[in-house]
Amino acid sequence: MITFEELGLDERLVQAISEMGYINPTPIQEKAIPVLINGTKDLIGLAQTGTGKTAAFGLPLLQLIDAQAKHPQALVVCPTRELCLQIVNEIISFKKHLKGVNVVAVYGGASISLQIKDIRR
Repeated sequence: MITFEELGLDERLVQAISEMGYINPTPIQEKAIPVLINGTKDLIGLAQTGTGKTAAFGLPLLQLIDAQAKHPQALVVCPTRELCLQIVNEIISFKKHLKGVNVVAVYGGASISLQIKDIRR
């Protein structure tokens, strides 16, 4: 069975997901992570709920971010506020050992001025 290290993930990301209790990638992660790390910008991945789709796109996204660049570098669009918050929480857990990387949820029904302030930060 393949490991996250073998997929080419940064050791800080591997450390974070290991601390979360994950050792081996799911099929969607095994297929998507290497493709996205190598620079593919568009990917359609279909998998059942609970199979690790957020990690399949979120881990490569975090690996490709330049923490020195102080501007937004990625946008994840979600159909619901609940899913948005779930994805943000997971990505925050994944980036635990990455310094200088911020994640912000932006959605309707919340103060836009506070969300803009968070994005600027």
